Formats: sequence, C-alpha cells, structure tokens
Amino acid sequence: MQATVGDRLHVHSRSVGLEERLGEILEVRGTDGQPPYLVRFNDGHEGLVFPGPDCIVEPRGSV
Repeated sequence: MQATVGDRLHVHSRSVGLEERLGEILEVRGTDGQPPYLVRFNDGHEGLVFPGPDCIVEPRGSV
C-alpha cells in the first residue's frame, strides 16, 4: 500500500452494523509512501494507522 499526503483512507466495516470510516492522510511516516499514516477521520479524531486488508487508499482528487 502506498499513499501521499492528501489522499483519503477508506476503512471498510468488518461487521454488520458498523459504519465505514473515511479520513484524510495528513502525514506519511513510512518510506516511499508506505505506512504508518497519520490520519484525520471525518469525526475529527486523528490517529496513527497501520492499514489492514479492510482499508484502501483513494488518491487525492478521485472523489
């Protein structure tokens, strides 16, 4: 997985009834666009994310 600042991280729900999460990548801390990523989610929460198989990166401007 590779990302750049400004891309969006889309975390799909792993269970019925849980909402999907969207966030903007604020900082890429790995080398060559690799995780971890500092992400600000739509609810305002910021956190360091090591994306799993339930995540995709949406390039900036694709939405």
